[in-house]
Amino acid sequence: MSGSTRLGAGLLYLVLGLPLAIPAFVVAVAGFAAGVGTLVVWLGVPILALTLRASRGFATLERRATERATGRALPPHHHREASGSGAGRMFRSLGDPQSWRDLLHAVVAFPVRIATFAIAVSWSVGGLGGALYVLWEWSLPRSDDDYFGLFGLLTQSSSRLGDVLTTTVLGVLMVLTTPWVVRGLVAFRAGVASGLLTNQTAALRARAEQLSTSRRAAVQAEAQTLRRLERDIHDGPQQRLVRLTMDLESAGRRLADDPEKARSLVDEALAQSRETLAELRALARGIAPPILADRGLEAALAAAAARSLVQVSLDVTLPAGHRLAASVENTAYFVVTEALTNVAKHSGASLCTVTVSADAERVLVQVADDGVGGAHLGKGHGLAGLSDRLSAVEGVLDVVSPPGGPTVLTAEIPLAGL
Repeated sequence: MSGSTRLGAGLLYLVLGLPLAIPAFVVAVAGFAAGVGTLVVWLGVPILALTLRASRGFATLERRATERATGRALPPHHHREASGSGAGRMFRSLGDPQSWRDLLHAVVAFPVRIATFAIAVSWSVGGLGGALYVLWEWSLPRSDDDYFGLFGLLTQSSSRLGDVLTTTVLGVLMVLTTPWVVRGLVAFRAGVASGLLTNQTAALRARAEQLSTSRRAAVQAEAQTLRRLERDIHDGPQQRLVRLTMDLESAGRRLADDPEKARSLVDEALAQSRETLAELRALARGIAPPILADRGLEAALAAAAARSLVQVSLDVTLPAGHRLAASVENTAYFVVTEALTNVAKHSGASLCTVTVSADAERVLVQVADDGVGGAHLGKGHGLAGLSDRLSAVEGVLDVVSPPGGPTVLTAEIPLAGL
């Protein structure tokens, strides 16, 4: 950011701070007073909850404005997510420490913003007016008996030339020092915001809890995958291999006395071996197909769409020229194939639309079908395992599926750190 751009951003930050400070201060003080005053009749609980929510919104605006003015990101902060609904949710929202810090900031920052606004405006405008004093001093009303301007106030003597020189020099000095004054005021106001609107310790603690949750979700997802794989192998290839063994043993016993019967048993064993190999390949495709490693996500999804029992419209837009991380591709492939499996089993849909896109921060996967709807993330359902799989890579799953359809499944897979 150049010097002039930084000066303009700083002045804008200081000037616009006052219009933002007034409603934030009024809401914080009036809401807190009204809420505390009516707690005895329980009306204060929703008033305080709404006041904290409003202060949180003003704090968000202040954080963004401070980051734009300074060109640096503020340290992290953390708001506790209020779970549940109704009165319980309101009570839990009152226990969020950062929300109370946001409210305190609205009160403390009010005089700070008034002072920084007044100094910034008077210094910059006054300096510019002083530097150009020679152009407009003639318009000032004066009389011969009065001290003449700033020079007269300082020296108790009247001199028009001395007044012009003194005011102009002072104005030029103020103009030249405006960038440093503005920078200092911005740093002061940003320091107040950083002190009250951030809480790195709480943010790091929340991050640690999130990573712990993601790790548990990853372990659970892998355990579910292993159980499903074990069940599929037991119900499919393992049973065929048992029959194959029995057929080969029977063929071995009949080889000497009944070659024709032994030949038919061998033919059946060959058929069983082919079917077993096909099932094992299908299971391998469900884990990580070779085409995904060899040719990438787009080719693997095209192959999965071709195998789907429901007609699939596929639209994949990925960065050209380079592959995504293996963990991202595996997760995106798993999301699509699992969603297509659920569509084929439960939705009764005739068309499924799969859209995959990527930007610098995330991969967005969306699977929509025209089925009967009613899908949800309840525990024990297929989508719950999909949500756990996404949690393992800090992804997010959203499902919109009203009764009667359509169903839209959206997964966001972050790229940072993967």
